[in-house]
Amino acid sequence: MSSGTGITDADGHPVAVTITAGGPAPRDPAGPAPAAPEAGSVPPPRIGIRLTPRTGELLWSCTPEAARELAAELLRAAEETENAPAGHPVTVEAGRLRRGDVRDGDRAMTVESARTDGSTVHVTWKSGAGRTWTQAYAADAAIALKRRLPEGR
Repeated sequence: MSSGTGITDADGHPVAVTITAGGPAPRDPAGPAPAAPEAGSVPPPRIGIRLTPRTGELLWSCTPEAARELAAELLRAAEETENAPAGHPVTVEAGRLRRGDVRDGDRAMTVESARTDGSTVHVTWKSGAGRTWTQAYAADAAIALKRRLPEGR
């Protein structure tokens, strides 16, 4: 991971993030010393995490299990954020639909694929229950969306 991750500090400034597999992030010599391991014991593997905001540097480390838990929580929060309804629906032409767009309405319908055939767009929808079906629309038909993923996703 690097500074191009989109992670920012509270003021919106980019924060470089470095993840180190197989060992802790290097310790700040001015900081507190880590607890000494028991004699003869092998310390568990660690994942190093270095955050470098404008105001300094933060060094953290965790076990692989804790890293997986953090990743799961980040994924849950990302999905929750992306699935939150927008303040108002967005309307796009059927010809501009893309995978992941969510139709505005009472039931969840997500675009699985959209294929243009001349002036007709064939949209394959997937319901929240997992059923799929295809509908044909005029390419310029207005489709109201509850949520639209960013470009490039």
